[in-house]
Amino acid sequence: MSTRTRTIAVAVVSVTGLVALTGCGLQDHRDVVGAPGASPSAVPSVAPKAPLPSGKPLGADARVPSPSGVDGTDATDVSEAWAEVAYGYDTKYDSGPHDAVLRSARWFTAKKAAAERSYRPASGAGDAWNTWAGHKAWTTVKVTPDDDGDGPRDTAVLAYRALYVDGTAHGRDGWTGTGPRANVFLKLTRAGKGQPWHVDEVNAVEAAVPPSPESSAASSSTPSSAASTEHPE
Repeated sequence: MSTRTRTIAVAVVSVTGLVALTGCGLQDHRDVVGAPGASPSAVPSVAPKAPLPSGKPLGADARVPSPSGVDGTDATDVSEAWAEVAYGYDTKYDSGPHDAVLRSARWFTAKKAAAERSYRPASGAGDAWNTWAGHKAWTTVKVTPDDDGDGPRDTAVLAYRALYVDGTAHGRDGWTGTGPRANVFLKLTRAGKGQPWHVDEVNAVEAAVPPSPESSAASSSTPSSAASTEHPE
């Protein structure tokens, strides 16, 4: 696997399998109320919420990852770079995880990118996100292979990768807490040998995020805002 330098920089997407993060684990917000095949008992009696709006354009102080030196012909390199960006949130600007997923669209197939750009989350991003937003936090993640060796072998045009994402949230008030955590499974395709790989499918199992210590890195004189319900506009 080639090496690359990962940097935090200003960058000017959920995945059909990558679902919106919640504070208590995996929840798919893409289920459509009244979808064909749904039982009457599964349809709630209240009207669905309006789709969650996209986040604000990133400002000069945005803290989102921008990996450099990514070898597009290395499926592992592409997978890890994608995960780093897709889980690199900045709650001062993002309204939810999908905004970061959109930033990772450079590594999607054309079909996948189009599907993500047309998708609109239908509900809020969860308690963990609310905690991060209360601190105007951004997230950084450590991405490691999570392959037991039993996966299918790569072909000239098809590859699968399993990753573990372990994140940390960094508040602008000095607070530090647990960030996104997930087991992520990717399918990658390419036009032919020597061509760049692109992410075609994503499935993620989000790990429950435990409550973070109040102001673990903040000074004793700084009041905690962990209970804040502030959301980025």
